[in-house]
Amino acid sequence: MAFFAIALALLLEQVRPLTSDHPAAVGLHRWVRLVGRNVDAGAAQHGWLAWVLAVAVPALAVSAVHLLLSWLGGWPLALVWSVAMLYLTLGFRQFSHHFTGIRDALEAGDEERARGLLAHWQHVDASTVPRSEIVRHVIEVSVLAAHRHVFGVLAWFCIGALLGLGPAGAVFFRSAEYVARYWRRKAQAADQPSSPALCLAAEQAWQLINWLPARTTALGFAIVGSFEDAIEVWRSHASRFADRNDGVILAATAGALGVRLGGASLRPLTPEGAAAVPVSAAGVSGEGLPGEPPRTAHFTQVVGLVWRTVALWLLLLVLLTLAHVLG
Repeated sequence: MAFFAIALALLLEQVRPLTSDHPAAVGLHRWVRLVGRNVDAGAAQHGWLAWVLAVAVPALAVSAVHLLLSWLGGWPLALVWSVAMLYLTLGFRQFSHHFTGIRDALEAGDEERARGLLAHWQHVDASTVPRSEIVRHVIEVSVLAAHRHVFGVLAWFCIGALLGLGPAGAVFFRSAEYVARYWRRKAQAADQPSSPALCLAAEQAWQLINWLPARTTALGFAIVGSFEDAIEVWRSHASRFADRNDGVILAATAGALGVRLGGASLRPLTPEGAAAVPVSAAGVSGEGLPGEPPRTAHFTQVVGLVWRTVALWLLLLVLLTLAHVLG
């Protein structure tokens, strides 16, 4: 059933993509904000309690609905529920329009527009970024977005399905990523900022939850790309990234495509619009990774790499489904 749920959700998302302000996303945002305001008291235990309420409660609610529907109507209702939850959490169209807009601007020679689109997408100061660095940053953030919106969701959906929890794993992964990002940004707000304990709990939980999916994504990129180069760059350079999980994905991408990734981070903007200290996980110590300088031609290679990895996931799910049926 996992294969059919994923295939139907991907097809539905391509036909009718969701906007970033769809009701489920708005509801999650309000829930996370409510939990943070009422539970975050600055202590470590309060930070972990807030994280459990913000992340585990929605996932458990999704699992409870799945079990109820399975009991009432069997697998057809459970399949519909899984497709609905995957539709909300899984998909390229939630970020691909940013990638497409920047790519088109660069191909038209409009670097100023490309910088503006990148700044709007990532909330960073890109006003002085040269063309090759725009390409590099777009490749990096697009690959990480594909992991967060597609491959990490697939990994945790499969984990939840194996445990009999239905689509709860997909919701769990996306919620954990969102609360870590939201509370990290909320820590810089002037009005009721998130406490360091809350941000630390969310970040530690996210790193743990993302450990296995990051490596399955990197392995997928290696299989469908240049395997030996991807593994070599992964083994030799992933530890140079500030975020080790993101480093694994970006190092594997660099090796699989033969493109130079890593380097100086973009500078995030504070709510007032002033440049802050660089904190992008894409920054590495020293020079960038080995490979060719990033060019717009690499955009096509990135798209091919991602879609071949999707095909690999679907093939594996088909084989597992056949093995289950025949066994």
